[in-house]
Amino acid sequence: MEYRLLPHTDVKVSKICLGTMTFGNQNTESEGHQQMDYALEQGVNFFDTAELYPVPATAATQGETERIIGSWLQKTGHRDKIFLASKVAGPGDYTKHIRENLSFSKAHIDDAVFKSLKRLQTDYIDLYQLHWPERDNNRFGQRGFVNNPNNPWVENFEAVLDALHDHVKAGRIRYVGLSNETPWGMMRFLQASNENRPRMITIQNPYSLLCRPFEVGNAEVCHYENVGLLAYSPLGFGVLTGKYLDDSAADNARLRLFPRFDRYSSPQSEAATKRYQKLAAKHGLSITQMALAFVNDRPFVTSNIIGATNLDQLKENIESAYIQLSDDILLEIDRIHAEIPDPAV
Repeated sequence: MEYRLLPHTDVKVSKICLGTMTFGNQNTESEGHQQMDYALEQGVNFFDTAELYPVPATAATQGETERIIGSWLQKTGHRDKIFLASKVAGPGDYTKHIRENLSFSKAHIDDAVFKSLKRLQTDYIDLYQLHWPERDNNRFGQRGFVNNPNNPWVENFEAVLDALHDHVKAGRIRYVGLSNETPWGMMRFLQASNENRPRMITIQNPYSLLCRPFEVGNAEVCHYENVGLLAYSPLGFGVLTGKYLDDSAADNARLRLFPRFDRYSSPQSEAATKRYQKLAAKHGLSITQMALAFVNDRPFVTSNIIGATNLDQLKENIESAYIQLSDDILLEIDRIHAEIPDPAV
């Protein structure tokens, strides 16, 4: 397994990160433990979760993923072997069951941190991320920014960092990062950091063959400001495995269970997926291998967050770490992308 330096630290994390948002819904506690056991055996030392998980978000299951990770840490004693990331939820209709007000005020960040630590059965979280901005912005598949004149948000970048700093100073958080953030938001947080405010060192955004807008603005910020992308949904909710093209998806596959998650299921996405599948086969690869290998080795990616609902999927996903795409394949990928650009945004 290849390990990469986390920006602005001396910490090395595996190029593959285990995503856990299926634990507690699509996966049982026992299955979650098996996945964590297997991932660690294969050299994966980076696990990512969130107070919101599992997804879809419900009041009945909220926090269950962290609880499952916590029971595994308690059972195995492997806390010192894992770089553990979690997130505080921002405002939205799908998160209002978590707290009455989901602003990133100090009181709400405090509440989230302490509850996550309790569920995770740990004294500290290695990387703590803002799951998405408080402000209205284009995220979760929205192509362009549209100003909402009724948005109640007031700029508070310094105050948010001050609230996070209290936990860094106390040792409850080691590092901080962003998620689902734009170039403007990332730069404003970086500008607000100083010797008394922590620096955002990572950004967790969607990135895949079907979703490459990160390259337009965020990648440049990552390059010049040394921020690492933690790429999520590298298989587009499983679309880039090809299993929905040939109708081979299992009954418990994400889009079988939750068809409303159709961001990667547009006609354009299907057309692009067919071409990527054909390209992968031409070079003796599965589309899964090609899609993950493409994300793994982008210069702005620190770690690729993979998710699975069974060990066979997890094995294939982790093994993508050892595949390097040729220049010819990369050129052909860019040709397809130029003709069908970002069909899932």
